[in-house]
Amino acid sequence: MNQIPIASRLPNFLKRNLRADRRCSRSDTLAAIDLDRLIDSGIKGIIIDLDNTIVSEDDRYISPNAVIWIDRAKKLGFKFFILSNGKRNYRVRYWSAYLEIPAINPAKKPFPGAFRQAMRSMQLAPDRVVVIGDSLHTDLVGAWLVGCHQIQVASLPHPPRWWEKLIGKYVQIAYPIDCELWDFQSSNYFQNN
Repeated sequence: MNQIPIASRLPNFLKRNLRADRRCSRSDTLAAIDLDRLIDSGIKGIIIDLDNTIVSEDDRYISPNAVIWIDRAKKLGFKFFILSNGKRNYRVRYWSAYLEIPAINPAKKPFPGAFRQAMRSMQLAPDRVVVIGDSLHTDLVGAWLVGCHQIQVASLPHPPRWWEKLIGKYVQIAYPIDCELWDFQSSNYFQNN
């Protein structure tokens, strides 16, 4: 009996996302991502996660050199969009304004709607966009569903949520102990509204 490869049984929109050039890359920190390599790959837009990618969800740490990296990327011509599933909308509004990056919150990742809205806003096709985030099951699955490139960064240290205690080691990369961490004092920046 002949077996049919699983890829041939998938719907067309999923087959297109199985291409080898859409594999997930990994990076310890946001600032460690090589912008020149993204340019060489034809990337023009960056959809980025907020919680535990740029700043820890408990507002204790900020990814080292993240703001500098984002500013450099903007100067190189990259378009940005923040997608956040975070529950505290004031944090997303603050970071969106501070970084001058439009945002969708709640993004309902991994569902494709917010990813598609971000790409429409940036006026870019999926093959010209990379999604950067710390969670495989939200950021990277969502990117895969819409056909974007993906980069998973190590998750900034934060108090684990209930589901992270169960499956966190399977969907997130632990922040390396030898990597620098920057303290972030949220009380200096925003109030809990």
